[in-house]
Amino acid sequence: MGRFSVPMLGFLLLCFLAAVTEATYIKYKDPKQPLGARIRDLMSRMTLAEKIGQMTQIERAVATPDVMKQFFIGSVLSGGGSVPAPKATAETWVNMVNGLQKGALSTRLGIPMIYGIDAVHGHNNVYKATIFPHNVGLGVTRDPALVKKIGDATALEVRATGIPYVFAPCIAVCRDPRWGRCYESYSEDHKIVQAMTEIIPGLQGDLPANSKKGVPFVAGKKKVAACAKHYVGDGGTTKGINENNTVINLNGLLSIHMPAYYNSISKGVATVMVSYSSWNGKKMHANHELVTGFLKNKLKFRGFVISDWEGIDRITAPPHANYSYSVQAGVSAGIDMVMVPNNYKEFIDDLTDQVKKNIIPMSRIDDAVKRILRVKFVMGLFDSPLADTSLVNELGSQEHRQLAREAVRKSLVLLKNGEAADKPLVPLPKKASKILVAGSHADNLGYQCGGWTITWQGLGGNDLTAGTTILHAVSNTVDPTTQVVFNENPDANFVKSNKFSHAIVVVGEQPYAETYGDSLNLTISEPGLSTITNVCGAVKCVVVVISGRPVVIQPYLAQIDALVAAWLPGTEGQGVADVLFGDYGFTGKLARTWFKTVDQLPMNLGDPHYDPLFPFGFGLTTKPTKGN
Repeated sequence: MGRFSVPMLGFLLLCFLAAVTEATYIKYKDPKQPLGARIRDLMSRMTLAEKIGQMTQIERAVATPDVMKQFFIGSVLSGGGSVPAPKATAETWVNMVNGLQKGALSTRLGIPMIYGIDAVHGHNNVYKATIFPHNVGLGVTRDPALVKKIGDATALEVRATGIPYVFAPCIAVCRDPRWGRCYESYSEDHKIVQAMTEIIPGLQGDLPANSKKGVPFVAGKKKVAACAKHYVGDGGTTKGINENNTVINLNGLLSIHMPAYYNSISKGVATVMVSYSSWNGKKMHANHELVTGFLKNKLKFRGFVISDWEGIDRITAPPHANYSYSVQAGVSAGIDMVMVPNNYKEFIDDLTDQVKKNIIPMSRIDDAVKRILRVKFVMGLFDSPLADTSLVNELGSQEHRQLAREAVRKSLVLLKNGEAADKPLVPLPKKASKILVAGSHADNLGYQCGGWTITWQGLGGNDLTAGTTILHAVSNTVDPTTQVVFNENPDANFVKSNKFSHAIVVVGEQPYAETYGDSLNLTISEPGLSTITNVCGAVKCVVVVISGRPVVIQPYLAQIDALVAAWLPGTEGQGVADVLFGDYGFTGKLARTWFKTVDQLPMNLGDPHYDPLFPFGFGLTTKPTKGN
């Protein structure tokens, strides 16, 4: 026996080593394996609890490393204004995200979580981030290449804080400016909205030429997964009431509200968010025909579908009235990841119970999890789950601020310029003895930025973040000998007695988001109108309107010498002065119809009753002036 012992031992040792190697080699952890093989291997190892955990997205405020580990949570989000600390630095954000990620990675299978945030006009929750103009202004530019660059800059700033996923872009087609989210829409015209989906390759990276249709794509650690929202018809609700019912036939839905989804999917968008609104009385969060039948099956979308904040709760009226029904209806409709966001134990328990009772088939759970894992693998989260601080200097960088300033310049629309074409008021001379700057919005960074800035509803004042108000921009631009006088709401006597050469009046809407912005009167906030009357009645004036949509201006138009729609320009107010004083020309054209009275609404280009104050596509132009 002795002479066989050495070879036999060698053979046994080889067998042992092979077994150990087999035990430690895990296919889903191997980046060299094909995407499909990694997904199949991981799913074959997952329990029901691990799968349902992947479908659960919870709010940062209720997330801890222990919660991530115990419930196998697949995703965390920051709601509007949900931050790790007031005025938190990029490093503070990275540390928070990584802390939660380590909790996810400590689970049995080590599946990384995906952290999402609303970055709808830049990285808008984060202190000192660059705040770009809201979409209503970007639509005016008709410049998809510019919007793509904004996507690229936003991705870098979001990644600077350790976050790989944004709930943007909003590709709603706002058909009624009474809607509180109208500023999140690029245009009333679906063709402009389609063109602006170029922001998606800006956020995610350009889709490789040989990509399969509908497969998500994210090009590495300097890009983020995007989210086309809100599917579908959110901009078409009755009277523009948020979360309301969109009454339109299928042909209308497909020809107005759906086209931008075709473009988004063809550009590899990673996720789609479902709308709170209904279509002909059926809640979108429970619409199997449109979510599964059309989006997934017909359009071949292969990323994941996510609910809106407590979106499944709102399937019932009142919300959460029959939560188990809502879970069943939402998940059965085809929602893959549920933005719970706080009451995650109830969601997990209800969904688990329904799968065990065969109310929801395992095939539906597997479809959801496969889609979520596909996005995570494509993003590289499995291979590089933890963020670092290498990009922190991208947050609010000078380059991004210059880009935002360019976007402001191109988004301004000159609606009136003097009483006659041969006597224009703008561009204004930089050299003048004394000019007046007035109005509630002239020296208010928060008003300039609007909603979805630092907090959900936005803020007033100048302490919210870094930026340049329009007043400061004017002071920066005029000749050093020109005296700039600021008076927020002067009376007519003050204006008359001061011998101003001209005045710039900046007024508009105060910040709002979502339902809080729904308005049936669309008026300029007081004391804006009295400021217009007091100033423009006494001196030549340019009125700059800061708003998320067209507002009532017709009754005041005769006394206004020049009128500029500046929308919600964001932090870079210098872009407004650049154009007012002629360093650049006005080029913007309305991407929304400007109504005469709210009684005309809804009124869009092509409607039989079309009788606007300023039509879609209107915008006076000026040429830059040298050395004025």
